[in-house]
Amino acid sequence: MLHYSTLLLLTFSIFSSQTLSTSLSTNFTSPIGINYGQVANNLPPPASVLPLLHSLSVTRVKLYDTDPRVLSAFANTGIEFIVGLPDQLVPRLARDPSAASSWVRSSILPHMPATKITAITVGNEVLTGNDTTLIRSLVPAMVSVQSALTALGLDGKIMVTTAHSLAVLETSFPPSGGAFRKELVPYLSQLLTFLQKTGSPFLINAYPYFAYKADPKSVSLNYVLFEPNAGVVDSSSGLRYDNMLHAQVDAVRTAIRKVTPSNAKVEIRVSETGWPSKGDNDEAGATPENAQRYNGNLLRIISQNKGTPAAPGEPLQVYVFALFNENLKPGPSSERHYGLFQPDGTPAYNLGTVSGSGLGTTGGKGNSGNVRSGGTAESPAAQIGLVSSTGYYSTSGSKILMPFCLEKLGVLAVVLLLGWYSF
Repeated sequence: MLHYSTLLLLTFSIFSSQTLSTSLSTNFTSPIGINYGQVANNLPPPASVLPLLHSLSVTRVKLYDTDPRVLSAFANTGIEFIVGLPDQLVPRLARDPSAASSWVRSSILPHMPATKITAITVGNEVLTGNDTTLIRSLVPAMVSVQSALTALGLDGKIMVTTAHSLAVLETSFPPSGGAFRKELVPYLSQLLTFLQKTGSPFLINAYPYFAYKADPKSVSLNYVLFEPNAGVVDSSSGLRYDNMLHAQVDAVRTAIRKVTPSNAKVEIRVSETGWPSKGDNDEAGATPENAQRYNGNLLRIISQNKGTPAAPGEPLQVYVFALFNENLKPGPSSERHYGLFQPDGTPAYNLGTVSGSGLGTTGGKGNSGNVRSGGTAESPAAQIGLVSSTGYYSTSGSKILMPFCLEKLGVLAVVLLLGWYSF
């Protein structure tokens, strides 16, 4: 009997030329990315994940390690990967550049060029941790990794960066007043000089959910969910914000400008953002309905290739957190319920029934959203697909076969293969 993942791959191969050719030619230019966490003991094999990514038009994946199973499974797929170097290796690589060379040769080089690795994150949220050795080692370790890539001729193909918590900010509102924490400025100045020199992006993990959870009575739910709302006007810049994520990104943008030369150019990317579909009793807003609205509206906005009010001409690249619910993550219940999918491949909630109201504008001056002739913003369902009773997930008019109908498709795949072989 064929293994589940084998059937999935057979089925996907058979139908790809008919069901995906049109979709992939357009969707693979999409700026949508997703975090593929694996803190769980019940996830499907990596080879079974590709159809899920296609169903969301995802072209970029962020890992927290360099899991060879994942990187090998996605060889020759065109999916772009950000991979992670774990915190515990950072001090060693800072002290010993040869260790960085060994790590690149063993963890990166074997997968190139078949797997498209485009960036390495050195540590995760290091600067807002309590380990002073780790904090001091961050930029030197990044320099070591960059040198190792240069020696192998990979510096033009793979960027080196690191992801930050929004807690690097001392001031986040108004966005025009954004400022880094004073004690972190020396490290961030070094880091930004490195990023500017290498052309690498500044990564920020931004979660409007945390702001709502902390003060649900004062924070507008519609404002954090990208739903229609009165918005907030920055009194200094005059820019209007109708969602919190863009305000958070522009606060980071302002903070960067304050510690870099006026001609410095550093791209900002959102390396994590999402909304939990379940939480503990004291976790306000953690519901399937709110997760549906946040992620559905977010995916629609990303697909429009628009920027923030302070940089409307610079499309914001975003990595949604996360692909799967991860049952072994510590902390409150919400930590285990950020996934768009259950481990069996079924949606954690129905993204296809999100209200079509969405955003009228994405903020800024005259920066309007994608509005239908009927006067309402385009539905997230139109962008990310509809899960129908037939077991198909429709994306941009092309049907992608979802895992919950694999059993029937596996049988069909075998029949087709036998028929082809007999012929």
